[in-house]
Amino acid sequence: MEPKLFANRSDDVFEDKHFCNQSENVSGRSALTTSTYLLCIFIGSLSVLIMCGNLLLITSIIYFKQLHTPTNYLILSLAVADLLVGLTVLPFSGVLALSSCWYLEDLLCKIRGSFDLFLCTSSILNLCSIAVDRYYAVCQPLRYRTKINVRVIVIMILVSWTVPAVNAISMTIVGVNKGQSNRCVLFQNSSSAVMAVVFGFYFPAIVMVTIYLKILMVAQRQARSIHNTTCQSTKSEIKKERKATKTLAIVMGVFLICWTPFTLCATFNPLSNYTIPAAVIAAFKWLGWSNSMLNPLVYAFFYSWFRSAFRMIISGKIFQGDFTHSKLF
Repeated sequence: MEPKLFANRSDDVFEDKHFCNQSENVSGRSALTTSTYLLCIFIGSLSVLIMCGNLLLITSIIYFKQLHTPTNYLILSLAVADLLVGLTVLPFSGVLALSSCWYLEDLLCKIRGSFDLFLCTSSILNLCSIAVDRYYAVCQPLRYRTKINVRVIVIMILVSWTVPAVNAISMTIVGVNKGQSNRCVLFQNSSSAVMAVVFGFYFPAIVMVTIYLKILMVAQRQARSIHNTTCQSTKSEIKKERKATKTLAIVMGVFLICWTPFTLCATFNPLSNYTIPAAVIAAFKWLGWSNSMLNPLVYAFFYSWFRSAFRMIISGKIFQGDFTHSKLF
């Protein structure tokens, strides 16, 4: 029987291809090796850690009334995006990485790519919304409660999910219309890939960095003037807002560190005729996905109220009574 060409299933491996015989037994094609077992353990562990960490964060914000604040609603939206990465993107990627010759691989590759683009863009737009929230909280504190209300937060969250969804669907359709190749990649033409990266990553990242630089300058001025303030409640409020801003800036920084290497590869690889090694691209992609595991750790490390909430949930205390109005800080 004539052999049929299939795409290499590794994450965004562009060059390598292999042949599969249609009559070959599936179990024979999928022989488990030590590296396969290790990859299964890695993917499964990362996916479970992502889901557990973000479920803790989501449950804390939803359950405890004290955490019902505008900033935390945006954090909740970000945690949902991270949870979906562990729930959808990683399992799909695991199947693609472990399968040898699966006839539905092309369809699964498109689904994985669409979710990947959708959730990554949603995460960065949620971070942009958090940056705007922090800008008003630190730079214009007197206008914060009027500018950042529930209606504005809902609009921010809707935009953070609707725009990425439209972007992912349109880019997938562009890939289909341009024709399919044997490579497991989302975009089949470099111009679409570069456009998606520019508007889905670089532009929001520049906006975030600009906002946080402005916040940093204002925070430094506040630090110099805080010693002249005699009102203890004002001092406490300023310190609290500065700590929240610092923590969310760290979250933004971790996101950029994790995703910038892969984004740079996605930008320059088509322009350089795909000369970047596939293994490097795959490693940077997994680094990006691992970011979804880090955000809950950052919140638990810097925020005492999240640590308290996590302890109550993990210990099962919230199932022993009504603790929704518990004082966490």
